[in-house]
Formats: sequence, C-alpha cells, structure tokens
Amino acid sequence: MKKLKPFVKWVGGKRQILDMIKEHMPRTYNTYFEPFIGGGALFLDLAPKDAVINDYNGELINVYNVLKNDSGYNKMCALLDEYEKKNSEEFYYELRSVDRNKKQFNEMKDYERASRTIFLNKTCFNGLYRVNSKNEFNVPYNKTKKVNTYDIDNIANIHNYLVNNNITIMNVDFEEAVRNAKKGDFVYFDPPYDTLNDSFTSYTDADFTKGDQKRLFECYKKLDKKGVKVMLSNHNTPFINELYKNYNITVIYAKRSVNSNGRKRGNVEETIITNY
Repeated sequence: MKKLKPFVKWVGGKRQILDMIKEHMPRTYNTYFEPFIGGGALFLDLAPKDAVINDYNGELINVYNVLKNDSGYNKMCALLDEYEKKNSEEFYYELRSVDRNKKQFNEMKDYERASRTIFLNKTCFNGLYRVNSKNEFNVPYNKTKKVNTYDIDNIANIHNYLVNNNITIMNVDFEEAVRNAKKGDFVYFDPPYDTLNDSFTSYTDADFTKGDQKRLFECYKKLDKKGVKVMLSNHNTPFINELYKNYNITVIYAKRSVNSNGRKRGNVEETIITNY
C-alpha cells in the first residue's frame, strides 16, 4: 500500500516536515495517540495498527468517522462527484450557508456533512478552515473553475486502513483523549500554536488560549510521570520555552503559506519537545 496522505488541507499541516518529526520519534511504542489530529499527516504516514485519534473540530472528526464506514464512505464519494460538477461561486456560498440554519444543518446525514466539509476545504480561499463565534464556516470562495475534491486511490486506501485496523476516533477535549494512555504508549501533541500576535487559531468556535497551553503542559507532565512517551510541536516562543524548559527542545524551521498577508508567509521557527 502506498503512503497515505491527508485528504484535506489543514493549517499547520506537517507533510513538509515529516522527516524531521520522525527523526525525533521513539523507535518503539505501543498505542499511538494524536489528540489534535487535524489533517493527520504524521498519523497517515505512520499508519499504526493501534491508534487513538481526536480533534475538537466535530466536522473534521465526522469525516474520519465516515471514512471508516463502508456505506457512508461510498455515499460521500458519490456526493463529492456531484459537487465537483456543480462547482461555482453560487453553489459554494449556498453550501457554505447551510450551517446558518441549525435545524437544517443538524438534519444532514453524516456523509452529507462530510462531503460538505471536504468540498468547502477544497474550494475555499487557501484551503483554510475557519469559523466565527457561532461556529459557522466563513472562508470565501477561491474562484477555481475546476476542482478535484479527492484522490480516489488515496482516499480508498485511507478507508481500507481505518476499517482494517484498531483505530479509535474521538471528538473530545485533548485531556480526555489521552486519559487511557499507558506506559510505553506514544502521544504526539500538535495543538494550535502559541503566538506572539493575533495569528489564526480559529479551527473551532473556541480559540486555544495561553490558559489552554498551560493546561496542555500539565497534561504533558502527567503523561510523562506515567511513563508515556510524549512529543509536542509548537512555535518557538519564549512562553513555550519557559513552560517546557525541563524537557528536550529542538528548534526546526518550517515554511508556512497560510496567512492573509503574503509578506508574512515563509520560514518560521518551530519546536519539537520530547520527554525521552
């Protein structure tokens, strides 16, 4: 089977720095945990047989669940084929507006919501997932005339992988997602990054604050004391360095292309923090 790749574009995706991340992973571990799965670049590349993945973004996790379901997966792909033919600015905003009507949105079948999430991700500006305070998707259309919403070989391989392995999919707070992690397991934290300004963090209607970063640090310490192998990615900021000063911190460089100001795109310093 070919290496699996993310099926959506996600802010902070790790595909371009996978080799650097894998260099810092433990050589052996039992169950793999990723509480902020996002596009799942590392998870899909590793394709572990036993894993627990989680994200607070319910629409994203719904796609993972549909991908793991035979009937839902087939219906989702068929609907995406229809959406590709309908692709237009008018259709984009019509589909985007569905979550403004909560009754209509809540009545959508899981595979319909999954198709909507993928289509909007592939046709919105810069592949950005962003919601407002009402948890309504609010990214503008990218004006692309032709769109390919999925790679059939890749998405079929992801479907088969999720079906045939012991993969638990959760939509809870990160602390709950790692509650059952035991000695010898491996947890990879890739949270919304710490910032020195008002950079993008709105993957859900609840921003990830400095307080959440501190809570994540406390969770990291608890796992460390249990004998869990833990790795965390974040921006290289004074705040993060101070929090994790007693752990192993490695600075790497990553290129980021998602920013409303093109001049602010480019190489940024990131940290990989391990307890082993």
